[in-house]
Amino acid sequence: MIVDCGIYRDGRRLEGPEDFSAALTEARAAGGFVWVGLHEPSAREFELVSREFALHALAVEDALKAHQRPKMEVYDDSLFVVLKSVVHHPRRDAVATGEIMVFLGDAFVVTVRHGEDAGLAAVRSRLEREPALLGKGPTAVLYAIADTVVDHYLDVATELQTDLEELEAEVFSPDRAGSRHIASRIYAFKRQITEFRRATVPLGPPMARLGGTGPSAFATAVPFVDDAARPFFRDVSDHLTRVNESVESLDRLVSDVLSAHLAQTSVQQNDDMRKISAWAAMAAVPTLIAGIYGMNFHHMPELHWLWGYPTVIVLMVLLEVLLYRLFRHRDWL
Repeated sequence: MIVDCGIYRDGRRLEGPEDFSAALTEARAAGGFVWVGLHEPSAREFELVSREFALHALAVEDALKAHQRPKMEVYDDSLFVVLKSVVHHPRRDAVATGEIMVFLGDAFVVTVRHGEDAGLAAVRSRLEREPALLGKGPTAVLYAIADTVVDHYLDVATELQTDLEELEAEVFSPDRAGSRHIASRIYAFKRQITEFRRATVPLGPPMARLGGTGPSAFATAVPFVDDAARPFFRDVSDHLTRVNESVESLDRLVSDVLSAHLAQTSVQQNDDMRKISAWAAMAAVPTLIAGIYGMNFHHMPELHWLWGYPTVIVLMVLLEVLLYRLFRHRDWL
């Protein structure tokens, strides 16, 4: 679906034709650019866009199929950048991801969104309120999208940190009545971290290249991106580095929490086995004595003695008391 098509010059939106070819021609003639936004377009809808803007066939295939890793690819007539948007749903204990594909050319920007949580209306409105930034051309659009996506990563990382603190408190709580479900919650949280990592970590090299940092091969100019924008992309790259550090920290902490929970479970099971063994030992003593005197032999000690029965009962009670005190002293009961 085609969401919006606008022509921009000097940071201002112009009234122009809805036809892509005419809009691009007018934008070039006016020294501006055209921004086309699409949401989960069909192959037929995107065929018109790709033909008018001469988009590379491989990039078009990626934009239609989605499910791409964050990346940046340079083609003859355009620059192709893939970013993943992330939304945290605390009630469902889930992290949902969407995809934003950005095509940059000499006088055009084409954005393709997949997923309900990857809206760009706020980005477009923000840029239209800042004509000085929007006047930088297609580079400003790419920067605004990357900046918005990465800033939201920071928010999601903070929300996940809060969830992890709550999970830690539950694991180490003296009252662990719901401990049977803690392991499943920890694994679910780890899946959220993994999904989050898939969105943030691969985006590092493209942002480093746009910022002119990293390996020498990445320090060269990026086609269709203004070199003057490098400091802005470096700022985005710095924020992304903070996010990736937070993700690594969260992953280590949740692994430690899982190990602590398993250790607590093992200790609890050992305590339970000691208690069961202690009670079994206490039950074995009277059973042994009763078993001996239940063998029905005629010649057994004290069998016909008047005080034999009460003596055996008293002996059983004394042995049970001694065993109970011994196990209590060793914290087995």
